[in-house]
Amino acid sequence: MKTLYRKYKPQILLSLLTAGALLVQGYHPFAEDAEIYLPGVEKILHPELFPFGQEFFLAHAGMTFFPNAVAFSLRVTHLPMQTGLFLWHLVSIFLLLLACWELSGLFFSTARARWGGVCLIAALLSIPVAGTALYIMDQYLNPRNLAAFAGIFMVARTLEKRYVRSLLWLGFAVCMHPMMWVFPFSFCLLYVVMDRLESYWKNMKNAGLAGLLWFGMPLVPLTSLAYHEAAKRHAYHYIQNWAWYELLGIVAPLGLFWWFGHIARRRQWHMAERVSHAFIVYGLIYLAGAVVVDLPARFEVLARLQPLRSLHFLYIVMFVIVGGFLGEYVLNARVWRWLVLFAPLSTGMFLAQRAIFPASAHVEWPGSAPRNPWEQAFLWIRQNTPNDAVFALDPYSMDIPGEDNVGFRCLAERSRLADGVKDNGVVSMFPRLAEEWWAQVQDQMPWKKFRLEDFERLKNKYGVSWVVVEQSGPEGLDCVYENKVVRVCRLP
Repeated sequence: MKTLYRKYKPQILLSLLTAGALLVQGYHPFAEDAEIYLPGVEKILHPELFPFGQEFFLAHAGMTFFPNAVAFSLRVTHLPMQTGLFLWHLVSIFLLLLACWELSGLFFSTARARWGGVCLIAALLSIPVAGTALYIMDQYLNPRNLAAFAGIFMVARTLEKRYVRSLLWLGFAVCMHPMMWVFPFSFCLLYVVMDRLESYWKNMKNAGLAGLLWFGMPLVPLTSLAYHEAAKRHAYHYIQNWAWYELLGIVAPLGLFWWFGHIARRRQWHMAERVSHAFIVYGLIYLAGAVVVDLPARFEVLARLQPLRSLHFLYIVMFVIVGGFLGEYVLNARVWRWLVLFAPLSTGMFLAQRAIFPASAHVEWPGSAPRNPWEQAFLWIRQNTPNDAVFALDPYSMDIPGEDNVGFRCLAERSRLADGVKDNGVVSMFPRLAEEWWAQVQDQMPWKKFRLEDFERLKNKYGVSWVVVEQSGPEGLDCVYENKVVRVCRLP
């Protein structure tokens, strides 16, 4: 038994750390961008679903094998969907931590430094990445989570000069997410150029910009009123809208990497030194790209490329190195120091997540009854309404306090008119959907003042057969389900 433990000690400890990270971060399978990604899985499993409005999630689904992979795994294992999603999410956390463990082994020679980096990542999974509206890892399964660990594995294999394995991880990342693979890939190109060539300045600029050019080539600047309405609801696409502390989140990491490189040179940690220098150039290149696509108004549509999403990958490596330095120089082998650092840090991250999802259980275990009244209503809809039902609800319902950003389509598994929160994110990436999206959102406004004749108009124009309204909504509807917050009503 002891021999097995010694052999698999890192994997065992990483499994325990995965469970701890889940308890700190929480789990909300139908929140936020799950509204974009999960309906694609549900449509594959049950083709009769979503007869209306499927273009708002199939646009993303058509650019990734994520829904196909998840749906295939559920069919093969015969697991309930919620159980399968939960296991996928757990595995994605474990693989990210494993990738960070392997990467830290290339930077540091001591176990305490390696564990410092991995533990810091585990504690900070849900930390915001500057002004990008991204976390290191989301609280639900999505393609970004899978591309994240693949990107770190890709970099680790590149640093080891195992380029075939690196390309395999690149292939996996490309299949999972159409954008997030570009950043670790461009870093790998940049690193190889800086590592191998004497006169590399021109080459490293070209290598770092390869990812941006890949996106920019098929695009032409275009805009419309409808697209502008979608775009302005995503202020984080535009660096000029970032707050000062978000801008600091771009510059400060570059200063940290300069400091890391200085310390690594003194300690003769050559890999950490070279990687730190490469990240300074990487960060500056993508910052320049963000300025180019953001500031000229005629390039508004190009801001959807979001070059500053490059910070997501940069932050992961940065925290691995920060944690490594803490483990090496501050924490050492003293248990109480590890507790003094990670207990308050984990508590703070836990409380931050509770503030974001106050009406929901912190970990929404598979098969458990939802606590959130909106989720209760959406679950009732899934179990008690026809598959071809078309719903209308407040297009900004996900922003209502207490709704906790729960997606209607992904949980209720029913069609709905376009919403103004997540569907406009789809439109910001796929401008061809802008006119239809804006027309549907406008037809649902002002939702708070809707009367019976307004619902009748939606029925005649779009075939809406059901509505979800708050308890303070209009009277006279045929409501067949209600709780303390919402009512589900059938249109005559």
